[in-house]
Amino acid sequence: MSDRSELAELFLSSNGRLARTPFLIASAVVVGVAVFYEAIANYTLHWLTGWFVYPILLFTGACLLSKRLHDRGRSGWWSMLILIAVVAVWPQPEHFLDFLFSLVILWSVVELGVMGGEQGANRYGPNPLKTISI
Repeated sequence: MSDRSELAELFLSSNGRLARTPFLIASAVVVGVAVFYEAIANYTLHWLTGWFVYPILLFTGACLLSKRLHDRGRSGWWSMLILIAVVAVWPQPEHFLDFLFSLVILWSVVELGVMGGEQGANRYGPNPLKTISI
């Protein structure tokens, strides 16, 4: 498989499982692109191009979250709750409900960024970590 198709599979597919380290690296890339776009886009450019940039970022985020949730044995639909929470508090929390959304984000950081995946295969596929057999 080529590097290009592996990157497309990583960012554009929600099937399968994703180990913690590739998830953290890919998530940092997506968040970095969002922060960079926010930094360079002025008000007019933001309204013209934001309609294209944000759906792409949300789709890639949903794919990454779904695969990581699959690795934890959870349904990919939980990614919708996480993305709603991220959108609600971006770029900074302002309202009381944002506290609840922040708790969802904290849960997702612990669940997806700290805890390891399920050992062995689960209903979403084989373990993404390669086992060494002698």
